[in-house]
Amino acid sequence: MTNKILLFNPKSAIAKHRIPNSILSIAAAIEGKYEWVIVDGNREDDPYGKIASYLETGEFKYAGFTVMPGPQLKQAVPIAKQVKEKFPFITMIWGGYFPTHQNKSVLNSGYVDYVINGPGDKAFPQLIDALENNKPYELIKNIIYKSGDSIIKTMKDDIPDQDKLPALPYDKLHEFYSINQYLGKTYLGNKTLAYHSSIGCPFTCSFCAVVPIFEARWKAKSAQQVYNDIKYIKDKWGADAVEFHDNNFFVSEKRVIEFATLIKPEKMKWWGMARIDTMAKFKDETLRLISDAGCKIIFFGAESGNDAVLKQLDKGGTQTGAQIIEFAERLKQFNIIPEYSFVLGTPASTAGEVEEKIDFDIHFIKKVKKVNPETEIVLYTYSPVPTEGSELYKEALSNGFRFPQTLEDWISPQWENFDLRKNPLTPWLTPAMIDKIRNFETVLNGRYPTVTDIRLNDFKRKFIRFISGVRYAVNVYDYPYEIKLLQRWWRYRQPEIQGF
Repeated sequence: MTNKILLFNPKSAIAKHRIPNSILSIAAAIEGKYEWVIVDGNREDDPYGKIASYLETGEFKYAGFTVMPGPQLKQAVPIAKQVKEKFPFITMIWGGYFPTHQNKSVLNSGYVDYVINGPGDKAFPQLIDALENNKPYELIKNIIYKSGDSIIKTMKDDIPDQDKLPALPYDKLHEFYSINQYLGKTYLGNKTLAYHSSIGCPFTCSFCAVVPIFEARWKAKSAQQVYNDIKYIKDKWGADAVEFHDNNFFVSEKRVIEFATLIKPEKMKWWGMARIDTMAKFKDETLRLISDAGCKIIFFGAESGNDAVLKQLDKGGTQTGAQIIEFAERLKQFNIIPEYSFVLGTPASTAGEVEEKIDFDIHFIKKVKKVNPETEIVLYTYSPVPTEGSELYKEALSNGFRFPQTLEDWISPQWENFDLRKNPLTPWLTPAMIDKIRNFETVLNGRYPTVTDIRLNDFKRKFIRFISGVRYAVNVYDYPYEIKLLQRWWRYRQPEIQGF
């Protein structure tokens, strides 16, 4: 047996044209020191069969899984279990949002040995080194492991300087799966690249899964490095658009200006995520520059138009309902589409108060659409995040909410969509409230079909807008079966965070 490492990217809900950046960053961290292979669940009809074909050679000693909640978890759990049963000598290491937040259920499963708690650029190779050389790993930062019946978390490490990290091994990935097949057709372009230019976020929103991992820290690659990486993919494989999967791409106006200036001559279209209260401070000339440089759509966490709910969500104390509307209107002059997400269904003292907050935001969303009809609206229902010290999480617990205790429970039908924020199983939300949110979403998407669904032609858009128009105008959202039928027939794709 040698010490080769198998890296697995479980299948996600998105299309196959996403480079598996998270697992590829781990490959970059061990490149040149350990041999590795990648299995991408998005590109394999039988991912377990592919994994087993590698492990049966006896050359592999470690398996690293990156696991996000939802669809990735649904594939990761049974495959990890099969791997451990058939290849008990394999050391199983998980990283990603899910094992970081739900480390007890992961490590108590019996088939996961270690969890990487946050960035694994340093922790993963250090853990492998310790295991290979029979040295202590207890002082390695950013790991979680089981000792007897106890779950041990080591200290958190600083976020590494992003420019000093090794380049992602795109060329080696190309040996396993063609990079060309990862550059898919989207609203932005025919060959869209998924890319991370920064890590973390400097804010502490109480509903966000990023906060417990990065603790209000953010580090970014320089604009020049970002440009160099994108230019490499553009020149070698023909990428013509970019989705920035950063948690917050637009933290630094200075970096954004530098990047926009560099990328403008390349004539590429791009998308990223931002905060409204951050970008509201950007100068008009900056917004005009990023528009001219190819930025077509920006995702913003609006969350709510209710200032009391924004405070409950800990949006930093600077974002307001009025600001949300004003900024949507402001972006019209720069031809940038704002993509606003709203989190409906936060807990309250009574069911009546919960419903009042839902009704308030439904009315508020219509106000946003009135000032800027091109604003894309993404609707979520609130899903608790286990954040220590969060008043919102404490309120969720006091209302009776509890997470599943085992991995098998997490992939049960009633829980598999929990972290997609569509069916949160929270006790303060009644089925009628969830129906109200989903029905309004159906009518809203009928009245304003998303521009990102490139399959809808002009006729379909006009027809479904006509069918939905009366309902939207008179605020009748119950039982929108005729709209759902058309959406199902045409395989309508609702607006969502690009690439997630």
